[in-house]
Amino acid sequence: MAEPGIDTRTRSSVITARAAATFEPVGRSVATARAFVRDTLQGWGHSDVVDDAVVLTSELVTNAVVHAGTSADVLCLRTEDGVRVEVADRYPEREVPIQGTGHAFASPDSENGRGLLLCAALASRWGVEYTPTYKQVWFQLDLPERAIGTRSAGPVLPTSLLPVADERVRVAVVQIDATGTVVNWNEDAEHMFGHTADHVLGKPLTDFAAWPHTPGLGTGIAEALQLSRWEGSYGMRVADGRVIAVYASHLRVRDTHGEPSTVCLLVRDHERAVIQTPPRAPSTEVGSENRAADPFEVFIGSPAPDDLDGLLQRTVERARDMLDGDAAFLLLATDDETELEVRASTGLPSARQRFARVPVEAGTGRYGSARMPAVHEDLIAVPGAVPLLGGTGMRSVVTVPLKVEGRLTGSLGVAAEAAGRYSNEEALRLQFAADRIALAVESARLGELERLRRGSLSFLVEASDLLAGTLDRDQTLALMAQMTVPTLATWCAVYTIADQSSDPYLSYVLHEDEERIDGLKALLGKIDPPEPVPTPGARIWTAPAAAAHEAALRTSMRELGGGSAPVSSGIGTTLATAAAVGGETVVLPLVARNRVIGMLTLGKPSDDHFRQEILELAEDLSRRAALALDNARLYSERTAISQALQRSLLPPGLPQIPGVEVEVIYRAAGEGNEVGGDFYDLFPIRDGAYGFAIGDVCGTGPEAAAVTGLARHALRLLAREGFAGPAVLERLNTAILDEGARSRFLTLLYGELWPQEDGSAVLKIVCAGHPLPLRLRPDGTVEPAAEPQPLLGVMEDLELYEEVITLDPGDVLLCVTDGVTERREGTRMLGDDGLADVLATCTGLTAGAVASRILRAVERFAAEPASDDMAILTLRIPEPHLA
Repeated sequence: MAEPGIDTRTRSSVITARAAATFEPVGRSVATARAFVRDTLQGWGHSDVVDDAVVLTSELVTNAVVHAGTSADVLCLRTEDGVRVEVADRYPEREVPIQGTGHAFASPDSENGRGLLLCAALASRWGVEYTPTYKQVWFQLDLPERAIGTRSAGPVLPTSLLPVADERVRVAVVQIDATGTVVNWNEDAEHMFGHTADHVLGKPLTDFAAWPHTPGLGTGIAEALQLSRWEGSYGMRVADGRVIAVYASHLRVRDTHGEPSTVCLLVRDHERAVIQTPPRAPSTEVGSENRAADPFEVFIGSPAPDDLDGLLQRTVERARDMLDGDAAFLLLATDDETELEVRASTGLPSARQRFARVPVEAGTGRYGSARMPAVHEDLIAVPGAVPLLGGTGMRSVVTVPLKVEGRLTGSLGVAAEAAGRYSNEEALRLQFAADRIALAVESARLGELERLRRGSLSFLVEASDLLAGTLDRDQTLALMAQMTVPTLATWCAVYTIADQSSDPYLSYVLHEDEERIDGLKALLGKIDPPEPVPTPGARIWTAPAAAAHEAALRTSMRELGGGSAPVSSGIGTTLATAAAVGGETVVLPLVARNRVIGMLTLGKPSDDHFRQEILELAEDLSRRAALALDNARLYSERTAISQALQRSLLPPGLPQIPGVEVEVIYRAAGEGNEVGGDFYDLFPIRDGAYGFAIGDVCGTGPEAAAVTGLARHALRLLAREGFAGPAVLERLNTAILDEGARSRFLTLLYGELWPQEDGSAVLKIVCAGHPLPLRLRPDGTVEPAAEPQPLLGVMEDLELYEEVITLDPGDVLLCVTDGVTERREGTRMLGDDGLADVLATCTGLTAGAVASRILRAVERFAAEPASDDMAILTLRIPEPHLA
């Protein structure tokens, strides 16, 4: 029975060869099956379809021996038009889905259905056949229609010249769905990277791929996974935290339902020859011999890469092959031509060398300058002559400059492990090639710089906006780190300096891998901080890498000395931290207002370097970040001073008045203000007598608060000197007028209160231009408790008088400022009548409950926040409790 919709027809082509093998149900059989199919098809001369056949066979055999748990029979058939591969397993050993039993067929998206998806994407035809004894999946791969079956071929080479690979070559097969999530992770991927399939499946590839991050430059991983084909190098994070270089070939496919995914083949970078696409040979079409050969294409090949990194990488590979070398490298000059920066290499540890810098003039004479060709027959005789090759095992080297119109663009070199390999003849050949490629390299470099500058400008504009949007110190520190990681660096640490006499303090640490932050913070906490040098620019700081190396060495020796005890997780954390900070670390000073206020520290993982453009971008960012950090410091200091002064204007506390309930609610308008133009006070005058006041100074903010302080302190002083209420306010009026231009008019309700033995309280009140106090009786009656009189701070001669009222048990006296009565919503205003209506609903409530209800009524009256200061003072005479 064949699955519906799948072609199961056999072809009528004549079978010209066959090969078969059976593989046991063990994990290693998958790799053995791959080798069997690869060797078979290559032996038949079908190299064009080997890769697709190996991928499909790997998935189908995995389904049989791993997921189904049965042995797998693999049959390869050669026909006139292509090859057919059949993979069969012992199907009856598993449950057979029967229609109507409720058992559904496996979803193609499940683990054991992925091979069928690849068949649909890669095979010319495919099908599934069931018999009583087996289940067979077959696929047909047609050969390209061309006169000669070989797509590409190279000459027969001596064994010593073949590409170097490990004894066991592993090809990791990783499949990514449309969202960038890993849906397939084969056995070789587990072995190469240390992550099991269970740990990886369902997670984004970006969790494991160490893609280079450079603003405005190159293709990001998300863009690369959307391309129909992509081939190149990047890094993969292994289980112990290290990053290893891999060479990858990505193919974007779609399944039978039209869903796209990306199949990634990965090998170790030094084994790139296993999957690397062979370069196109020069055209041999009829008539091509009549066209003049382009010297550029003769050397670099066609089509030429359109990106700088691709162009440089192909350049070093062609230069190495042209001179039969073991390694090659290309360095680009900085704008001032004082240093060379490693941008591409082959045969060298590229992760360690990339973006490393060497001086253009390394010594005297032509051999010490990158501006002239140079041949070193034996580097052992002149140690240090080519610092880039130190410790690599290379013995002889030839280097030539890349020049455009007399200006140094870069340097190209080829090296060999044997001494005496190169002479002036090889230097001339390499110089000829360098002259052909120099203009293209310079053009691509300028294009890259332009893209980088545009990206840098956009980055700095965004960074400036973010930094300017906050005056909070801690948030500024976090923004500084988050903007640099991972865009500019792998990790970042910010040191701050409180004042000139203080030592730098480690304030913030961030790593692109959150699991590394604690270890990094602990490491940096154990070493002395960098010196706060005000000199602009980035300077190298070697202390973190050295401390991490020593810590890793001590931990390793301690673990090895533990005998048979199991290795603890501590060594893993220590080694991971050492790898995280083992690369280049630079320090940039944070200078604001001619003072060093801190340092911004940026770091790379093991053996990695910063490129010069990134350091210049980081320097621009550090200047902006320093000013933002200093502004946040100044704002915090001034806010603290302002709040301390404002708190000094508030009453220290409310006294307990026998037989009287008191409640005060105070709200100052304006962000950061604790005191405004409204104020209140309640204080003892003498035994049995208490003074209370509530007032409103014209305006809000610090200016109004200054008059508030004057009024509150003057009231206390004059009242305790024995002056009556009118005399107190008249003298306060004089003091306000004496302030001259700083004076402001003031409305004030001042009263003196005497609790009585019968439970009542006698009040003497003066209401100088202030909203009238309201009296609430137990029966719900609300009435004004005073008459209006002139306000303070306007006229010199005032004639004020005091009114005497008695509050009986159950009575409430409500005193408010105009921030309550003038609460507005459009054209509506709460007003005195509205306040009286709310107070009438407060019978039987305590003083605190009355004040809270008034506040809620004011807040709900309008949707917008209050724009005026507000004070509410409530006095209540409690009713006696009945026995």
